[in-house]
Amino acid sequence: MSNKNTGNCLRRSRSRNVIKSICIITCVSLIIGIGGLFAVKEHTSESTDVLSKIGSRGDEVRNIQRKLKSLGFFDGSIDGIYGVKTQSAVKRFQKSVGLTADGVAGAKTLLYLGLGDSSSSHGNYSSSDIYLLAKVIAAEARGESYTGQVAVGAVVLNRVDSSSFPDTISGVVYQKGAFSAVTDSNWGVSPTAESRKAAQDALNGWDPTGGALYYYNPAKTSNKWIRTRPVIATIGKHVFCK
Repeated sequence: MSNKNTGNCLRRSRSRNVIKSICIITCVSLIIGIGGLFAVKEHTSESTDVLSKIGSRGDEVRNIQRKLKSLGFFDGSIDGIYGVKTQSAVKRFQKSVGLTADGVAGAKTLLYLGLGDSSSSHGNYSSSDIYLLAKVIAAEARGESYTGQVAVGAVVLNRVDSSSFPDTISGVVYQKGAFSAVTDSNWGVSPTAESRKAAQDALNGWDPTGGALYYYNPAKTSNKWIRTRPVIATIGKHVFCK
């Protein structure tokens, strides 16, 4: 074979080797890239599905513990460690508001605690709106548990959001015949610190009633129509319904 032919063969061989190397490198890069995409997808999925439960640690757990302590469900240390005490407190809270008592602080439990996504909370209200909401809570839910007070506030806000009622807090509160306390001696009492806090928790998105638009005390009401409404929850002396 001539030197010329030998040189051509070598060049072709080198070209094939170069092309082969490029193909190998490209395939490896694609595999790594696809693997990275799956890893990102898996990480994103895990991030969006994160729940606070036994073994969890961090700021969210501290916030849960603080809220549960303020509500009287937790008497442990605010240490950011989701242990048995925190789990038991979450279960007691869940049971009190009608949620499945699994001890896991998922999205709905956080919402009921007022720790949910801010997009779930009600819009911006003026200080006078908040005061009025606290006032109707103090007047209508006197003697009720803290959860029962938040529940009354939630009903007011559910009515604001419903097309069947006025679209402001004042419009709902002062709608004729809506709340008996508005026309009795209790309306002259100033909101308490607890009713103010309950109003804020309701505004933050906590609705122990599960969307109720009405409530009544079976021992006091003589209204036959209200008793025909579908019952959602019973909290303290009040029955909450659609």
